[in-house]
Amino acid sequence: MKKDKLKMFILGGIIGIIGVILVKLGNPGNMGICIACFWRDITGALGLHRAGVVQYIRPEIIGIIFGAFLISYFTGDFKVRGGSNPLARFFLGFFTMVGALMFLGCPLRMVLRLANGDLNALVGLAGYVVGIYVGVYFLKQGYTLGKSSPQTKSTGFIMPLFAVGLLILLIAKPAFIFFSEEGPGSQHALLIYSLIAGGIVGIALQRSRICTAGAFRDLFIMKDTHYLWGILGLFVIALVGNLVLNPAGFKLGFVEQPVAHNAHLWNFLGMTLTGICATLLGGCPIRQTVLCAQGDTDAGITVIGLIVGAAFCHNFGLASSGKGPTFNGQVAVVLGIVLVLIYAFTAIRNKEA
Repeated sequence: MKKDKLKMFILGGIIGIIGVILVKLGNPGNMGICIACFWRDITGALGLHRAGVVQYIRPEIIGIIFGAFLISYFTGDFKVRGGSNPLARFFLGFFTMVGALMFLGCPLRMVLRLANGDLNALVGLAGYVVGIYVGVYFLKQGYTLGKSSPQTKSTGFIMPLFAVGLLILLIAKPAFIFFSEEGPGSQHALLIYSLIAGGIVGIALQRSRICTAGAFRDLFIMKDTHYLWGILGLFVIALVGNLVLNPAGFKLGFVEQPVAHNAHLWNFLGMTLTGICATLLGGCPIRQTVLCAQGDTDAGITVIGLIVGAAFCHNFGLASSGKGPTFNGQVAVVLGIVLVLIYAFTAIRNKEA
């Protein structure tokens, strides 16, 4: 047991230090790795939204998919399965992104923000834990997305091939792909560094099965801290890395944090929505990204939900900014919580019937 915990701590620490290094190499502040933000940037680069400051094909996502795909393929973990309630997964993926872009970050970035002194992430963490607790209630009542079944093997290669396509577009830079000239989208490490870093993170995530939602879910249901040690390692090593590699950038407090706002209620509620959705989905955004790389077509549908959610958030003014949340975003988060709870209650009732 001690060896398992140490292994999880180390694998989480690898992800944490890479997040710190990527900021040092040029990524936006406290955004060495953010799955929601990076899928949002890719969505913009493809022209699915036109928010000019958040458009870039993030190589880290490509690297994570490549790394997870290759290691799963050669270790026998690549298994093509799917068909488990795809429309519900799309719906939950969509609202996962709505909640994350209210907070301005996925659960992984939440931990990295906290490791660099951003106390707004502590408010987000509280909301995330509450959301997971609510999701666990439904799991205990029998909620399930149903069983997946084996799919045609070629289907499992769709998301890795999509990543290949993204890499080609990133290198070729055709005129129909958009790249930010200012704002967070214009801040990035060199392609080769980001790609390698993403590959390492993808391998670490695939081998460890680290999932921010799964860590708290298992704690609440089984009192199991296995995955929580991975999150702890991520936080501790990122904290030490920030203090050693970028002490001038470490700032403890709520105000003037990079790509963040201090509207506490909406940070809390945004991550509450994300926590509920991630628990009902069986994995947070980073876990879904890894799963789709190893042949899980249901996770692929969830990722498409994230992408469409990102497009809606920026096309309809739902996403927050450093100035704070928008009214449209506040309505969307409240509506999202209501709709997701109605869906979960209905799913339980139908199952009992």
